[in-house]
Amino acid sequence: MIKKLLLGSFIIMSGISMSYGQQKKPNIVFILADDLGYADIGAYGQTKIKTPHLDNLAKQGMIFTEFYTGTSVCAPSRSSLLTGQHTGHTYIRGNKELEPEGQEPLVDSVVTFAMQLKDAGYATGAFGKWGLGMVGTSGDPNRKGFDNFYGYNCQRQAHTYYPTHLWDNQEKVEFKDQNVYAADLIQEKTLAFIDENKDNPFFLFVPTVLPHAELAGPQDSLYRIYENQFEETPFKHNHYANVDKPRAMYASMVARLDLHVGQIIEKLNELGLAENTIVMFASDNGAHKEGGADPDFFNSSGQFKGIKRSLYEGGLRTPFIAYWPNQIKANQVIEQPAAFWDIMPTVLELADAPNEAYTDGVSIVPTLLGKGKQKKQDYFYWEFHEEGGRQAVRQGDWKLIIQKVKNPNETYFELFNIKKDPSEKHNLASKNPKKVNQLKELIKKAHKESEIFPLLSNNK
Repeated sequence: MIKKLLLGSFIIMSGISMSYGQQKKPNIVFILADDLGYADIGAYGQTKIKTPHLDNLAKQGMIFTEFYTGTSVCAPSRSSLLTGQHTGHTYIRGNKELEPEGQEPLVDSVVTFAMQLKDAGYATGAFGKWGLGMVGTSGDPNRKGFDNFYGYNCQRQAHTYYPTHLWDNQEKVEFKDQNVYAADLIQEKTLAFIDENKDNPFFLFVPTVLPHAELAGPQDSLYRIYENQFEETPFKHNHYANVDKPRAMYASMVARLDLHVGQIIEKLNELGLAENTIVMFASDNGAHKEGGADPDFFNSSGQFKGIKRSLYEGGLRTPFIAYWPNQIKANQVIEQPAAFWDIMPTVLELADAPNEAYTDGVSIVPTLLGKGKQKKQDYFYWEFHEEGGRQAVRQGDWKLIIQKVKNPNETYFELFNIKKDPSEKHNLASKNPKKVNQLKELIKKAHKESEIFPLLSNNK
């Protein structure tokens, strides 16, 4: 009898321990769209493309209206996200291509939050596009915290959706059949990762290639929804695929992204994981024009000025949705600004994992869970290293953009009051020299010059 009572007590206590452990170690899913505009989904104002799964996620969770990317182009924005540092500090500051394949790698000293989650006992997987270091280099995803990687290591290779090969960790997976649509294959691997790790805490990073150019995809039921919806001009180009109906194809690619998000949520529900999983969704930068995409037609930036590569709001703002049943209250709209570099301290706090690396971010857990006082960022900072170089800073309602920073004779300033003028139509720099100088000092404070990605060396 005593043995039975002790055994029963052990089982009860084990159950309590497991329940407590699940609360302390939630699964974390971060879905990162590629070149999706702020208003490309219904929850943020899209009217021409149907995104029911993302809209439902937004309705059941929390959306941020002033959430910012790392910067307005792929690799440095992803570096900012994973390292918790803005582009004045993060290691990768631009798209630096290497031959025959890959980009400038993150160095050994760079710590990502995936590495810290792995140290905290999480199974970690990344499925999609990497762009932060070729297989075998210091930036290999397997060396930056991911047990499993499947997809495009090189973002240049990701310009085609019917590739010659993808990477499965260290293995090059070659395709003799050129009819393999990579986005769907990567999605299969994503869902399989959830199945394989359903009994362990996991961090699933989904840096999908959708809807980045080229514009390509199966002419299936998703495409047929839009096939005859719009007036079209065929797109022809030497680099990207020719497209007969680029608007229909782009719409179907956004719809496919939405479908993939829905499948991830369905898988979590099917396995009984939803209530112990926080799901976050964002885009790496603003909408793009490459490959025949038409952000003006779709009003992809909403009310905001600019697209990918600009430091206007349309290049930097992203839809950001956070969903966690019974933890994040439904149907919330958050206007408090936040940014990619806030994700590192946020997920590490959720995972009850110590942060052993420098971060420019602050945890937004108090906002997500509605508990405690939310610490606010003093300012937000961005760099862009192409097209003559750009820097921008936002503090409160004021935002300063320095254009052509690499060419002192051409440098000029733009000052906007984002609250009164969110579309950045009125440059107030000449009327507010004191504010310009104040924000210039913040920019000097935020920027640490990089030998690998110099921005200001031409000005010295």
